[in-house]
Amino acid sequence: MSKLRIHPQADEGRIVNVTPETAGWTYVGFDLWKLKPGQTATGGEKGREVCLVFIGGRGQVIAGTRDFGVIGERLSPFEGKPWSVYVSAGENWSVAAHTEVTLAVCTAPGEGKLPARLIGPDALHQETRGKGSNTRHVTNIIPEWEPAEGLLVVEVITPGGCTSSYPPHKHDTDNLPHESLLEETYYHRINPSQGFAFQRVYTDDRTLDEAMAVEDGDVTLVPKGYHPCATTHGYDLYYLNVMAGPKRTWKFHNAPEHEWLLKT
Repeated sequence: MSKLRIHPQADEGRIVNVTPETAGWTYVGFDLWKLKPGQTATGGEKGREVCLVFIGGRGQVIAGTRDFGVIGERLSPFEGKPWSVYVSAGENWSVAAHTEVTLAVCTAPGEGKLPARLIGPDALHQETRGKGSNTRHVTNIIPEWEPAEGLLVVEVITPGGCTSSYPPHKHDTDNLPHESLLEETYYHRINPSQGFAFQRVYTDDRTLDEAMAVEDGDVTLVPKGYHPCATTHGYDLYYLNVMAGPKRTWKFHNAPEHEWLLKT
């Protein structure tokens, strides 16, 4: 298996744990929890802000001294917008499951400058990008125009037979205003779940060039380079993107040999 692809090795509890140390980078952390009713996930770390995203299920969220009550609505990421909670860096948090819960824990460096807040589905910005076989539907959870210290968090659904994160683009060079340096994780889900999709991560000089078949529940790492995805006929692809870097802005560079696709 590729070192860039992480497949969950457990059925409950914290089933994925990506830290800057395990990923070999500096900024992004990503955990995935699967909880049964009555089980609790906890966390909180000095110097790291958090976005809790309910991939599916309902649970009670406490962040610091704030009790956000029981949130969550959809059972699957293919069933509408998510509920999320932003947690200030250094604050402890907990999620107590009232139903089965799939919880994404997205982290990045922070100093605790911003208060915890609920991010409800009604407040989320959605858009459709691309057209034809390059169509994808985007839900911005923490885009760069919403407050956070380092995190950028977004969901994308790509219909079966379509490409996404395409034409290939990268954001691995600190060269603003043209390009920003952002590490990135992808959490993939497939509908129906027995399907698969593809993702390639590669650099111009091909010192990194990996093509991966991703299955339901896989996490992929994008330390640098281009990172397009492709779905297969009959299977929709959901992914949750977490990005962070030295500057909180998303400026990407398209692969020049494929940029003609944007003009057709």
